[in-house]
Amino acid sequence: MVVLSTSTFDFNFSPIKPCKQTNNVDTALMMIPVVDLSSHDAKSQLLKACEEFGFFKVINHRVPIESITSLESKAVKFFSLAQNEKDKSGPPDPFGYGNKSIGPNGDVGWVEYLMLKTDPLFLSQRCRAFYGEDPVDFCNAVSDYVEAVKGLGREVLELLAEGAWMKQRNALSRLMMDEESDSVLRLNHYPSRPDVQVSTINNVLGFGEHTDPQIISILRSNSAPGLEISLEDGSWVAVPSDPTSFFILVGDSLQVG
Repeated sequence: MVVLSTSTFDFNFSPIKPCKQTNNVDTALMMIPVVDLSSHDAKSQLLKACEEFGFFKVINHRVPIESITSLESKAVKFFSLAQNEKDKSGPPDPFGYGNKSIGPNGDVGWVEYLMLKTDPLFLSQRCRAFYGEDPVDFCNAVSDYVEAVKGLGREVLELLAEGAWMKQRNALSRLMMDEESDSVLRLNHYPSRPDVQVSTINNVLGFGEHTDPQIISILRSNSAPGLEISLEDGSWVAVPSDPTSFFILVGDSLQVG
């Protein structure tokens, strides 16, 4: 989930290398597969999208809008806190609040985030430290959202397993649903850039070019633009935001499996 800023931000970020030229929005809309999970041929749609594109949008996903809007409002409230209050939830270890530094390799981005494990014990213990004003409410919002999105992920992976004729329907989904799963929830906030020194930050990105190591990544945006994907020919296309749907990215683990 990403959170769009409505105010300026005063982190002193350094510029990083920009991505290549992107294609136009119309091209992206025509290219990105859309999988209707309520369709009778959802399995074949999923398999084709994974094999041919590795990135697709899912509609009719059955994640309650109440869970989405509740967590989004809590995230907006957290990222609106004074910097010294947010810093109490960091630095990330790797879980917790982080900003600027977004990976073990010292990557730099125009982003701040909350990284949370998705197992219930972790959420009940750590969410209270992340959200001091009303920790119980925040914990409940996170837990409800995680449960709903895990259900979406399980459905996608089990349909994919069926479509690929795997012997066990839960061959992939059990890796995510296991109590010791390394699934994580990341709430990203991309602040507005300050008006100062504009010439030095025109090419600052929230994230640089990267792949995801997981089986799949489930992405949602609250109308925040900026997501881009790389095609096989090396060109980049912008992905139009859609707050009512989810985007699924095939991760490195599934690609090589």
